[in-house]
Amino acid sequence: MPQWFVYILRSLSKEFSYIGSTNNLQRRLREHNDGLVHSTKAYKPYKIVAYVAVETEQKARDLEHYFKTGSGKAVLKKRIITDEVP
Repeated sequence: MPQWFVYILRSLSKEFSYIGSTNNLQRRLREHNDGLVHSTKAYKPYKIVAYVAVETEQKARDLEHYFKTGSGKAVLKKRIITDEVP
């Protein structure tokens, strides 16, 4: 059963998205919205617009890294979410 997630957040206050990975989506979203994540606190609050579940932390980290590349962003935009990706 998958235990790790790669997620895409969208800011509800500004035009900003974030891609990350975690083993607990609810906790991680709460951390972003509480301003506990340095790279996202200026753009809170957030909602999760998509996530992908995988079996291991390494697979999650690799997929997160891929989604942050140009071709990974294109896949997200075309296949996973329908609007703009950072």
